[in-house]
Amino acid sequence: MIQPSREASLALALIGNCAVNALVDAQARMVWCCMPRPDADPVFHALLDSAEGIALDGTMAVELEGLAQSTQQYEPGTAVVRTRMFAADGSGVEVLDFAPRYRSHDRMFRPAQLVRRVRPLAGHPRVRFIVRPRADWGATTPVTTRGSNHLRFVAPGWTLRLNTNVPLTYLVDETWFSLHGPVSLLLGPDESLAGGIEETAREFEEQTLAYWRHWTSRLALPLEWQDAVIRAAITLKLCQFEETGAIIAAVTTSIPEAPSSQRNWDYRYCWLRDAFFVVRALNSLSEVGTMEDYLRWLQDVVRGARGHVQPLYGIGLEAALPERLVVGPSGYRGMGPVRVGNQAHEHFQHDVYGNIVLGSAQAFHDHRLLRRADADDFANLEHIGEQAWLLHEKPDAGMWELRTRARIHTSSSLMCWAACDRLMKIAQALGLAERGHFWAQRAEVIREKILRLSWSESRGAFAESFGGQELDASVLLMCEVGFINPRDPRFVSTVRAMEHSLCDGPFMRRYEAPDDFGRPETAFNVCSFWRIDALARIGRVDEARVIFEAMLERRNHVGLLSEDLSPATGELWGNFPQTYSMVGIINGAMRLSKPWDHLV
Repeated sequence: MIQPSREASLALALIGNCAVNALVDAQARMVWCCMPRPDADPVFHALLDSAEGIALDGTMAVELEGLAQSTQQYEPGTAVVRTRMFAADGSGVEVLDFAPRYRSHDRMFRPAQLVRRVRPLAGHPRVRFIVRPRADWGATTPVTTRGSNHLRFVAPGWTLRLNTNVPLTYLVDETWFSLHGPVSLLLGPDESLAGGIEETAREFEEQTLAYWRHWTSRLALPLEWQDAVIRAAITLKLCQFEETGAIIAAVTTSIPEAPSSQRNWDYRYCWLRDAFFVVRALNSLSEVGTMEDYLRWLQDVVRGARGHVQPLYGIGLEAALPERLVVGPSGYRGMGPVRVGNQAHEHFQHDVYGNIVLGSAQAFHDHRLLRRADADDFANLEHIGEQAWLLHEKPDAGMWELRTRARIHTSSSLMCWAACDRLMKIAQALGLAERGHFWAQRAEVIREKILRLSWSESRGAFAESFGGQELDASVLLMCEVGFINPRDPRFVSTVRAMEHSLCDGPFMRRYEAPDDFGRPETAFNVCSFWRIDALARIGRVDEARVIFEAMLERRNHVGLLSEDLSPATGELWGNFPQTYSMVGIINGAMRLSKPWDHLV
């Protein structure tokens, strides 16, 4: 049971349908939702205007009079969340939230729409309904117009329709009343429903549940930690904007990485690095549909680039994502600023070329795909490989997107090696022996430089940059991309050095050097998962399992992780839910699980 609270937190459930997403807290308040796409102006923004707790403006809520406690969980194997709230007198209500998603007429039905179904559970519950969308980051209150069974919210640039069988007078006046039977609210495009409100809501619910259960049933799960993996996989799927195929790094913007740290960034865009790891994780579960959709988007990025490729783009292939501060909302718990856009689109991050080739490589080898990559696709990737070769020993901002410092980062050079290495393997698969030899030679040149120039004898570890002395968790990716044998004494020594300098118990920070904002205060969740993977590969499996269990315990009440957490308190920080972190859950389970033939 969860006790009621007004304070903003990341104890949130994600709903969505690969077109829109929303975050729902354990008191059935929708506190974050952007429409009509994930990077738009939020219609529910209360999460980022919460200096004095979650207010009513910018929310869609069901309030139960005398609320004493609540429970919240997903319907197993789905993106449908069920919140049950109980009053001190024993009365209770159930709130079911989802976004419709299912196949209809040979295409995916995924409208920019949220569905909320509410029914009494016990006693005579008294409730009131709050629906207060806002525009311009809370600055503009839409004009409300009333129909026979709907409300229209009209703001500059958009109009939303709420179809409902809640008495409109009570809804408009936010009146407390006794709930005697089920009611539904459908918020989305300004369109009439084809059927009745309850009939439509019930059909959407049944079809959406069936879709997700079918999708989940086709995952190739590990024997252990199946529920955690299923939740991570669904969450990653929800972070894809299916219309274009782009994969956002997180649903939110401006959740600080640490309290009052100013490390508040907008993650509602597609980082080629993050998207590669998402695709790789879902591929490990035999879910290749996400990769196919993503590759459509990625190929447009590659074909539209003129040499330099940005580390991130908008979900509609937007190249310019100017960063600005939003005036008005106070920020998460009042910890502003609130940022829109991300300056990182201006950065030079040379690992991007490796992430492009790595993200594309499976399409040349996987016979299940409807459209396998061909020689023309390989020719386009060779242009990316040329960039990797030219830039493998040039300074850049690195994968952590440092804004005031450039170095020859080991992780960037590593991914340039990976680009050349995978091009060699693709050429071999296509029967292009000469090109395979060409890329193999280049890969070997880069490999020799990394082994020689990033090794720090004084630290007994591979350092974060060529000739450097400081440590960086991204170096652990050497094993992930097949650069080095995990039992190589240099890699084993690197893991030990990082455990000594970067770890707080099971949790790992990104790096030890101060950055633009000082020294990092919180652990970066994906780094903890990289450590787990490294430990398993070097033979310290029992330790890896203990740390993996510790990370699973830090998920929120419905199994989601943000970007960072506080080692001292275990509290989640950073944008939410973070794809990188959810990828770590899948990778850790796949690496550590006992095989199926252990039991069956």
